[in-house]
Amino acid sequence: MKTLDQIEKDLFREVADINEVPQGAYNFRINGKAVGRQSSANINVESQKGGLKITVKPNTKDDVVHIPVIITKTGFTETVINDFYIGDNADVTIVAGCGIYNCGASRSEHNGVHTFHIGKNAKVKYIEKHYGAGPSTGKWINPTTKVYLAENSYAELELEQIRGVDSTERITEAELKDGAKVLIHEKMLTQGKQHAKSHIEALLLGKNSVADIVSRSVATDESRQEFTLHIEGDNECRGHSECDAILQDKGSVIATPSLDAKHVDAQLVHEAAIGKIAGEQLTKLMSLGLTQLQAESQIINGFLK
Repeated sequence: MKTLDQIEKDLFREVADINEVPQGAYNFRINGKAVGRQSSANINVESQKGGLKITVKPNTKDDVVHIPVIITKTGFTETVINDFYIGDNADVTIVAGCGIYNCGASRSEHNGVHTFHIGKNAKVKYIEKHYGAGPSTGKWINPTTKVYLAENSYAELELEQIRGVDSTERITEAELKDGAKVLIHEKMLTQGKQHAKSHIEALLLGKNSVADIVSRSVATDESRQEFTLHIEGDNECRGHSECDAILQDKGSVIATPSLDAKHVDAQLVHEAAIGKIAGEQLTKLMSLGLTQLQAESQIINGFLK
């Protein structure tokens, strides 16, 4: 593992919550190059065309792999293709994420395509954080996540855009077989004139498959957000989607839910709410001695937890 400068350390800490080289399997990528890689007894990390192939052995328990990416070069653009093969009965946490520091006039952009093949009775927790820093407004991050769940498998996706990303187009898709379950929790904060688009889709093919999708966002200043959430039920199944957003200043949010029931026993539900911070919440916190800005910050932080 190469020695990191302070900017690189800060970015890795923001997107992967790490302050030192982790135990177990990992791959660290900076400006298009691997700067540290390690496989473990149960997780193999290897190169493939355009990115990584990560294989988790069957029956692996409580293991973790870290694969964060950062960009610190102005005008740098990359597309990374990572494929994950999770063996039957495995239980693994995958920590990804991308951070960009840009201080120049040209755009820096990361496009990530992650495809998960999750075996029978396997369990995956996937954590992906995006973060931008530096004075430039040219920080673009476009993730695509595709999840294929075999019988009785489980996937939990925590997708978070922390702050500082000027443009993002996010695509998240899941396809479920019998007894499979997916939880997709997305959090997003936009500021200034940032623009975010997110499309989340779950295809419930199997009997007793379940999808729970929750998107929470805050749009401040003149930022814009667009969400489409789609669930299709092709069997006896349950699907729930929820989109909640807070607006501040001139922020705007468009939420478009879509439910497609193709089986008489498909139970699909959608909820949505968009609005400003409730006045009584501000009043209560300000009565405890907080300024209005401090109160708003507390409410937003709690909403996005």
